[in-house]
Formats: sequence, structure tokens, C-alpha cells
Amino acid sequence: MIRAIKGTRDILPPESEIWNQVENLAREILLLYGFSEIRTPIFENTELFSRGVGKDTDIVSKEMYSFLDRNNRSITLRPEGTASVVRSYLEHQLYNDPQILKLYYLGPMFRRERPQKGRSRQFHQLGVEVLGSDHPAIEAEVIEMLQLFLNRVGITNTELLLNSIGCSHCRPNYLKILKIKLINTQANLCVDCQRRALTNPLRVLDCKIESCQLIIKSLPSILDFLDQPCQKHFEQFLQYLKDRHIKYKVAPLLVRGLDYYTQTTFEITSTSLGAQNTLVGGGRYDGLAELLGGQSTQGFGFALGIERIILLLQEKFASLTPKTPTIFLAPLGEKGFKKATLVAQNLRNQGLRCLLDFTPRSLKSAMRLANKLKTQYLLIVGSEELESGKYPLKRMHDGTQILVEEKEIFYKIENGLEN
Repeated sequence: MIRAIKGTRDILPPESEIWNQVENLAREILLLYGFSEIRTPIFENTELFSRGVGKDTDIVSKEMYSFLDRNNRSITLRPEGTASVVRSYLEHQLYNDPQILKLYYLGPMFRRERPQKGRSRQFHQLGVEVLGSDHPAIEAEVIEMLQLFLNRVGITNTELLLNSIGCSHCRPNYLKILKIKLINTQANLCVDCQRRALTNPLRVLDCKIESCQLIIKSLPSILDFLDQPCQKHFEQFLQYLKDRHIKYKVAPLLVRGLDYYTQTTFEITSTSLGAQNTLVGGGRYDGLAELLGGQSTQGFGFALGIERIILLLQEKFASLTPKTPTIFLAPLGEKGFKKATLVAQNLRNQGLRCLLDFTPRSLKSAMRLANKLKTQYLLIVGSEELESGKYPLKRMHDGTQILVEEKEIFYKIENGLEN
């Protein structure tokens, strides 16, 4: 038997209904804040990610799915979405629009990681990118939007972690001292961090191995090395959050696993997810467009893991329940079935969710199926009903049943059987 590839999975009903509701709610909230959807290719030139994400990051050096096409070009399944959005922004000269550009994407990403709870090799992200402004109020607005979304889906046990990792002017001084500190303790670091200490010391701060954590906690904070503009930017950002009554915690060791970040970085975590506890990660990336060969462009955004949102909804209280068909049609006999197909067409045209049974079965069996499917109403369509022109309409949760003409079905379902 051919099975799904390790690290991937099928999303089946009724879970897929929860996915749809989460995604639809996200789109509603994004629309409130002026975001428009962008859809980029699932695969890109490998150079886009090696230049944008950083060749010394774990994503590029270990985790990407890359292959040569027929023209011997290196192609990569996208491991993240920001680089693709900025590539599109530059390629289509969207910077000519005088207004700030607010974009979002929703779709699968691919990384060859060790599969575990909350982390798959094909995973799905909701990503947001704001291009064309470095105002700290933009950052606060995006956080506000995130909080609204999480509250709407019923996820409240979260923590907002913030940091600033400086810019190209002040960060080099910090990296110089950080590198010296790490080299002096290199023998006590894990194998990966021994390499990172030489090639990309900031990545060491992101290591979760316990032995490295002991060393990391003793390292100097980048917040002590910020220059005046970066310090001012961070302070203004925090004040905008306070004005919105958004709680946060400054985490001086918080860095993101991508090289393009500058200044503000943030994560939203949940205590209900175990080791893989990050729901959202993001920050500012004012230098990414230049890394990709374009003009200087300010950017700020985040990526949210859809799988982890679904995990919380399923394992805690499932505040989003799958929608069920509004009405189940139980046809009796061949004439009843033919009529039921037309009734179903009419009800669907009026906007009702409708399920038609295609398998010949007794009324008792049809009732059991309707209960199993948790439908709200059941309509019996048989030869007697065709002759009388009246159909038994039953409300499933309390057993109330009335006789209705076909033209009354929609009204009774919308307004209640008693009306």
C-alpha cells in the first residue's frame, strides 16, 4: 500500500471544516485591517532563499527540499513565505504604489525537519507582510490584529515575547563581542552551535539544547548595544503596545531563525503546545529587498502555524465546531428520490446546507444516519408526501415535527417550526 510521505498527512473531515473556519475568520480580520491576498509559487529558484533567508541558517543548510530541473537549475520548495513575497514585490515593481502595501498569504511550506507534534515536513502558514514603512505603530497594529484573531478563535493562554536585534550599524559591535564569548566556551557548545559560533553567532541564541542554554543565559544582551535610533524605535513600539493595553514580555535573547530580520522581533507562544510552543513568529526585515537585488524597502510581518492553531482548538475546548448539513433529505422509493433531488437543488439555491441520501434505505435507517451526521433537520420525501404535497419536517434535537409544503421548507428552517 502506498502511504503518505513521512512528515506529511491528510487533513480529513471533520477536521478540514475547522481548518476552513479558521482560515475564513483570518481572512475576515485581515480585511478589516486592509490586507489583500497574494499567492506566490510553491517552488522558487534556490538562490532566493540562500540569499534571503541566509546560507548559514539551518533552514538553508539542512532543511530545504531542493532539486535540479531539466535545465540544471536548482529549484526549492518554499520553506517560508516572506522571501517569495518580497521577490514578487520587486519583480512586479509594486513599490511604485505610493501607499503602504499590506499583503497576506495562506498555504503550504516545506522543511525537512524531524517530524513531531506541531512540526511537519509539509506545514501550513498564514503570513502577513507590510511593505513600505518603518513606523513602529505599524508593528503594534499587526500585533493588535494577531491578538484579535487569537481571541476570536478562542485561544487566550498565550504570551507575547519581544526583542530588538538592532540594525546593520549597531549589531556588528554586539556580534564581535558575542563571537569572542562563544569561542571561549566553544568546547561546551553542541556541534551545531560550535559551527554557528564562527559563521553566524546570533543563531546560537536560538538553540534549545539544555547544555547550550546554560551558556546562552550568561551571554550579554543585545539590548545593551542598540544605537540611539534602534533604541528609540523599540521604545516607541513598546509604548504603542501599552496604549493598546497589550501585555508583553521583553526577551533579550529572542532571535528569529532567519538572517533578514532587523530591529523588532517577536513570538507568541502557548503553554499548551509542549516543546514546540511557538504559535507565531515575526519581525522587521528592512534589508531583505536589498539582499534580493532590489531597492531599499522597509518590511514587517509574521508567520502563524495553522497546524498549531488547530491542535489547540482540538485538544482544549474546540471553540470552532464543524458545520453540519442544515437539512437531511430522506427519500422513500424511486419517485421520492427523484423529487428529493429537485427539493435539494431548490434549498441549496436558497443557501441551505443540504445532504441527500443516495442509498436506498428504510426510514428508520435514514433516521439513524441523520443522527450520526448531526443534522439539524430531516425531511421525508415519499410517495404519500408527493400525493398530498406536504412533507414531514423534523427538528432533530427535540423531535418536533410538522407538515410543510415545499415552498415553506426554507422559511420554517430559517424562522423556526413554530412560526
